Amino acid sequence: MKVTRPERTFLPENFKIDEWKSLEQFFIDLENRSIESKKEFKKWISDLSELEAVVSEDLAWRYIKMTIDTKDKERADAYAFFVKEIQPNLEPYSFRLNKKLSASPFKSEFQDEAYKIYFRGIDTAIKLFREENIPLNMELAEKSQIHGAVSGAQSIEHEGEQITMQKAASLLKENDEALRKSTFEKMAARRAEDTEKLDDLFTELIELRHKVATNAGYDNFRDYMFDELGRFDYTKEDCFDFHQSVKDEIVPLVKKFSQKKAELMGKEKLKPWDSQVDPLGRKPLKPFKNGKELLEKTTLIFDKIDPYFGDCLKTMDAMGYLDLDSKDGKSPGGYNYPLYEIGVPFIFMNSVGSQRDLITMIHEGGHAIQSFLTRDLELTSFKSFPSEIAELASMSMEMLTMDYWDEFYDNQEDLTRAKIEQLETVLEVLPWVATIDEFQHWIYENPTHSKEERKEKWIALLDEYGTGITDWTGYEAVREYSWQRQLHLFEVPFYYIEYGMAQLGALAVWKNSKDDFKKTISAYKKAMALGYTKSIPGVYETANITFDFSKKNIKELAEFVEEELKDLED
Repeated sequence: MKVTRPERTFLPENFKIDEWKSLEQFFIDLENRSIESKKEFKKWISDLSELEAVVSEDLAWRYIKMTIDTKDKERADAYAFFVKEIQPNLEPYSFRLNKKLSASPFKSEFQDEAYKIYFRGIDTAIKLFREENIPLNMELAEKSQIHGAVSGAQSIEHEGEQITMQKAASLLKENDEALRKSTFEKMAARRAEDTEKLDDLFTELIELRHKVATNAGYDNFRDYMFDELGRFDYTKEDCFDFHQSVKDEIVPLVKKFSQKKAELMGKEKLKPWDSQVDPLGRKPLKPFKNGKELLEKTTLIFDKIDPYFGDCLKTMDAMGYLDLDSKDGKSPGGYNYPLYEIGVPFIFMNSVGSQRDLITMIHEGGHAIQSFLTRDLELTSFKSFPSEIAELASMSMEMLTMDYWDEFYDNQEDLTRAKIEQLETVLEVLPWVATIDEFQHWIYENPTHSKEERKEKWIALLDEYGTGITDWTGYEAVREYSWQRQLHLFEVPFYYIEYGMAQLGALAVWKNSKDDFKKTISAYKKAMALGYTKSIPGVYETANITFDFSKKNIKELAEFVEEELKDLED
């Protein structure tokens, strides 16, 4: 498809953000402009939306370039410039513009759900704003990126060369136990070098976040973040129900997998380096050689499901909006970064040829498709949707593509094995999501806890959500600080349970697809194209599923996956 940036109607076409003064003029215009009619009010909102898109996209590119090469000082400085020089100046204007919008008498003339959701977000932003939090938020933005730089700099020696932790992790799938053990120990030793640094950093982040929350009149950062994240459709008690349901319904199933794996390996208990290896001694799945092949075959799969999906990836490739291969100095992880003005996102990941990389590509591809589906929505705010919606797009794509993975596997045994791995991983990730989320609730309800108390709480949660099938003797410290590998804790606090909620939704989408695939894809596209013009339950309903993480729903979905696994294993 041919994509061009929409014509600007407020900012000059060639405008670039290189200093605050040149950007400020547009905020001054909006602040001082008189609004005498509904038409003028709508134009004002449209201009604000355009300004938000331009600013957001500028920050996006700075972040993308920095994460591609964390060793490039110029890129780091460009990102730091925005955080230090632009962002602090934006907040007071955003607050005043939000107040102007909220106070307008013409607001009441916009009664459709999309605008009500938009106005609700504006009113919440007004409620959250405190001028004294501006420097704190700037400090948080800087400190939260330290984890990525620290992790990105980690590497180990293997066969005479330094390899990234992502490449090292792929060795944990190898059948040679001596290799797995030595790799695990090297990775553990390298991470141990940064344990204290990351522990201290996290303590600082907790203190700063608590201060931000109390400044805004909240008892704790958890309650503050529920409003910040726009969690209007569920409560903390719903999260607690999710935690308990996972413990009751999912953990016993995961324990079955682990016990079976140990038996197949002839072990009473698994070792920490056994979690990724195939229990039957088969070689690790290698679905592709490099990022180029990964993209080509993923595009073929997307084409088969819906030609529009394939076109999205082809467009991104043609525009250079993909960086897929792992390399030294690159931040860990993967993401799809929406670019609200051009309407074409950027996919970043660290592929090394593994099945997990294939899933990551499809997952981020699902996000990308939603970015394309929502690019023509009226306001930037409509394109910025909660993670409960965004992750439904990506996780559903993981499940919906499974029957097309023969593009990567011409061997039926490998294809079946990949599907089994996916379904087991889907269930295994739910306890981890719940563990991280429950950990965060405790952390911010108890912000003055000591490092020792934090460690004790983490171990207690691992015991509650764990299977007890892995023997950590001699590697207790690795387990005690395993939370440090979860970048969400450092960079995007409380953004994680959405994965669990969306995973349940994705399983329901997949379940529907077993009855009528075309109808399911059609409903998926309609739902994802809504962006944030409907509530979270409303989007799920459009996809023909329910936004439900009760024990009953989790039990039904777990039983469905268990039956699908039995069919694959027979």
